[in-house]
Amino acid sequence: MPVYEFRCPVCGPFDALHTMAAVPDADLCPACGAASCRSITAPALGRDGSAPMRLLDAAARSASEPAVVSETAPGRRRTAGTPVSTNPLHRRLPRP
Repeated sequence: MPVYEFRCPVCGPFDALHTMAAVPDADLCPACGAASCRSITAPALGRDGSAPMRLLDAAARSASEPAVVSETAPGRRRTAGTPVSTNPLHRRLPRP
């Protein structure tokens, strides 16, 4: 059942559940009982607890707050036999 937002002139905004077929243009405020008009708001399409939403939130956070690595992980050090890139563009990459 969709959640609709109404705005009370005394108390401010509040949410109410109504079926899509019977949503009113006005509802009574649960706090004071005043008539309140329905507000037009953006739809809440995402479900906060779902795995896809958590993945999208993590991707958005990593774009603005990337994890900073200060050293290589243990056991992943370069040994003498490991090939090194000779591409000069790789020298410009950040080093830990």
